[in-house]
Amino acid sequence: MTKLKNILDKCLEVLVMVSVAVLVIDVLWQVFTRFIMGDPSSWTEELATFLLIWVALLGSAVALGRGAHLGIDYFVSKLDDKVRIKTELFVFAVVALFSLLVMVIGGIGLVARTLELNQISVALKIPMGYVYLAIPISGAFLVLYSLLGFFERLNNPTQGGAA
Repeated sequence: MTKLKNILDKCLEVLVMVSVAVLVIDVLWQVFTRFIMGDPSSWTEELATFLLIWVALLGSAVALGRGAHLGIDYFVSKLDDKVRIKTELFVFAVVALFSLLVMVIGGIGLVARTLELNQISVALKIPMGYVYLAIPISGAFLVLYSLLGFFERLNNPTQGGAA
């Protein structure tokens, strides 16, 4: 299971890094065409917005998988071990439940509805459903990483917290 998680981690991290690189190039091109050429590119702002959505959502899954997700570690670390473990288990369970219900199930509904209505982006002319796919995909990763963290903490309670 650890080997599969490591492969998944690397693939997700590479996807986020490539997306950030494309985002940087896109924004640089936007600045160049606007201020140097005096004729701003019509599609770069929209692409930057869409890439930022994907980077933020997939990046949150990467952070959770690394145990570096935003948390209140200072307060949790002050708790005694039993309460700390229960708190971390609760946090992992809530993140998994929220991600499943809102991001995966709700996100799939949003993507399906958007594709059904044939909503197209203005400048890039791509179906908006593809942009919104970031929600259920990152939600699935968040569910997976939350469950892995939950069972890891359950089986190895002395391990430090990632909650």
